[in-house]
Amino acid sequence: MKSALLSGLFAAGAAAQSGAWAQCGGIGFTGSTSCVSGYHCVYSNDWYSQCVPGTAATTLKTSTTSAPPTSTSSVSNKKFKWFGINQSCGEFGQGIYPGTWGKEFTFPSTLSIQTHINDGFNAFRVGFAMERLAPNRLTASLEPNYLRNLTSVVNYITSAGKYAILDPHNYGRFYSSIITSPSDFGSFWSKLASHFASNSHVIFDTNNEYHDMDQTLVFNLNQAAITAIRGAGATSQYIFAEGNSWTGAWTWNTTNTNLAALNDPAGKLVYEMHQYLDSDGSGTSTSCVSTEVGVQRVIGATNWLRANGKVGVLGEFAGGANSVCQTAITGLLDHLKANADVWQGALWWAGGPWWGDYIYSYEPPSGTGYTYYNSLLKKYVP
Repeated sequence: MKSALLSGLFAAGAAAQSGAWAQCGGIGFTGSTSCVSGYHCVYSNDWYSQCVPGTAATTLKTSTTSAPPTSTSSVSNKKFKWFGINQSCGEFGQGIYPGTWGKEFTFPSTLSIQTHINDGFNAFRVGFAMERLAPNRLTASLEPNYLRNLTSVVNYITSAGKYAILDPHNYGRFYSSIITSPSDFGSFWSKLASHFASNSHVIFDTNNEYHDMDQTLVFNLNQAAITAIRGAGATSQYIFAEGNSWTGAWTWNTTNTNLAALNDPAGKLVYEMHQYLDSDGSGTSTSCVSTEVGVQRVIGATNWLRANGKVGVLGEFAGGANSVCQTAITGLLDHLKANADVWQGALWWAGGPWWGDYIYSYEPPSGTGYTYYNSLLKKYVP
């Protein structure tokens, strides 16, 4: 997850009027509390208010006190549909294709997945490289050996009644070039969806973190994937559509508004967003901006989902092993759970046998994220 848009997202507060979807109030906020024409300032919590479409019906609530903790009763009776762990390793060895299993890439450990299942987690986003599955061209037949190993992991997850999210971890690219043909993209998805069409616990994630792409192209690729998946007979499964700008939740309502028009004839479309809590949102630091940053970075997406009658999932999130990040993660998850009518769940980034001492590793038994956060995350399992 990367983005250069944070400054633009929050700088509106310094203008004479806050822009569409911009912050317009909250503890420590020094910008304008009025919004541009067609928007009004809506209180979300003591430290965040936002400009949303429409005319004000109530007076903005302000506060000069510390933000109160989220009420336990407000979230305890709500449940996520999906809550789990990304499984990242099948896409390793970027640029080395096809690569060698056990050298450039590997597949998730089913023993580790079972540990997570035993803890109540029910969703696993399984990363893979499109170049290994469709060598040389998107329209190629699926490579049988790589597909067999991927399918083995997927079947392990779904045979336990859990959900396996197929994640082509390609950033809207194929052999490092932006995918520009929706038709070829649809051809790839038609073949893959046909292979899993009878497995209702498979979820199709169109592509990981489109970025620096034409916004209409991002729409067209997503729609081509949806159309191809349904055309292949996979009509019972959910589809996760990702957005531009690294599919960041913090920029979604200013970047990916056109994706509201995506059409799924099966009515099982979910908008997948990612969010990290370090200063640039890249997920490369153990530091979190503040204890409140989790909610602050997703509240705009929450409002966008509700305003457009959509549902979403936080497909990647994580924070460093420290008390500031722990509080921010708790606030983030409490917010998502309190808004479970639009947020269907979340998945930690990331597990996988090759993550070693990675700052967010959720690989049992000794991953940094796993040892620090597992007792917390287990409280949110469905």
